[in-house]
Amino acid sequence: MRKKLLVTVLATAVACSSLVGCGAKDAAKDNNKAADETTTEAKATDSDADAQDSDKAAADKVAELIDAIYVQERTDKTDEQCEAAKEAWDALTDAQKELVEGEEADPDYFGRDTGDASLDDTLNQDEIGENELLVVSFGTSFNESRVKDIKGIEDALKAAFPDWSVRRAFTAQIIINHIQAREDAKIDNMDQALERAVANGVKNLVIQPTHLMHGAEYDELKAAVDEYTDKFEKVVIAEPLLGEVGSDATVINEDKKNVAISVTEAAIKSAGFDSLEAADAEKVAFVFMGHGTSHTAKISYSQMQTQMNELGYKNVFIGTVEGEPEDTACDKVIEAVKAAGYTKVILRPLMVVAGDHANNDMAGDDDDSWKSMFTASNNFESVDTQIEGLGRIDAIEKMYVEHSQAAIDSIK
Repeated sequence: MRKKLLVTVLATAVACSSLVGCGAKDAAKDNNKAADETTTEAKATDSDADAQDSDKAAADKVAELIDAIYVQERTDKTDEQCEAAKEAWDALTDAQKELVEGEEADPDYFGRDTGDASLDDTLNQDEIGENELLVVSFGTSFNESRVKDIKGIEDALKAAFPDWSVRRAFTAQIIINHIQAREDAKIDNMDQALERAVANGVKNLVIQPTHLMHGAEYDELKAAVDEYTDKFEKVVIAEPLLGEVGSDATVINEDKKNVAISVTEAAIKSAGFDSLEAADAEKVAFVFMGHGTSHTAKISYSQMQTQMNELGYKNVFIGTVEGEPEDTACDKVIEAVKAAGYTKVILRPLMVVAGDHANNDMAGDDDDSWKSMFTASNNFESVDTQIEGLGRIDAIEKMYVEHSQAAIDSIK
């Protein structure tokens, strides 16, 4: 009996020993598996980090290339730089494109849809002939606005003066580079346009600025032209849209009156009203936002408000992005509209082109846009926008034709 018991005890001990061994082995396997999983996770984390670093590096390279062409001076490397920036952008994945961020660069530089650029005409053809009408604009990278506002004026001039070769120049090299890089379309800057005219044997050169007033851009244009006056028999610069500036806020002229009437009528029509009085009855105010300037020509904005007042347009207000003159700053205009008792606001650019300022500074979603600031003031039931430049208004195009006609007549 004892022998049998001993055998049973020994068997039990062996079994227990086997179980312990198995448990140890299982535990070891579990530990190894956990270690493998940890290693795999670590490798995956490292791989993700490497991928993120690679994505950021690719995006940063594009941002660097964009910043390099976001400059106001053309060089002998500009064409190559524009091409390189676009090629690098096209090589990015969608996720990488969202990471592009530089001093001036962002995903919208190449990624934003601004309309069909193929509808535009760069007007940089040669074989100009003896008579050239050079239309000079600041420019815009917004394709639809460039076609409707700038090309609209150019087309009106071409129709009015079939004996003159209408050509284009932009004064903003930053914009020229943007269009060239994104759309592969080359627009002349002032020097290129003037050199083209010289090379083509132009004798009579009339320059029609699409600028609003005799401001800093007009002065720069005139300085550029002065360098070339001895290259042509006759050179005349036509008046900008608002004509002569005048000495103070009370000085207005026929040009300012015509612009005031034209932009107001266009705004009324776009808003769906039969008249300004009908809008007034519904407590609707129109706010026309200009650029603003520190130049002495800033008095032009005050003169435009004077003109609106003299026309009896009591629900029309003039403002500026830059807040110069001071009473045209957004907060001042908000207070003026509120004090006048209007509860609904329609914002519209007082700019020849509805470009970056109209789309972003006026109608953008950022907190500092005019639409956002008017809304945040909690003074108005509604704040709407009209993204339409002056250049697409028939009556404004006619004014440019008249200004060009006066310049052409002066050289006959």
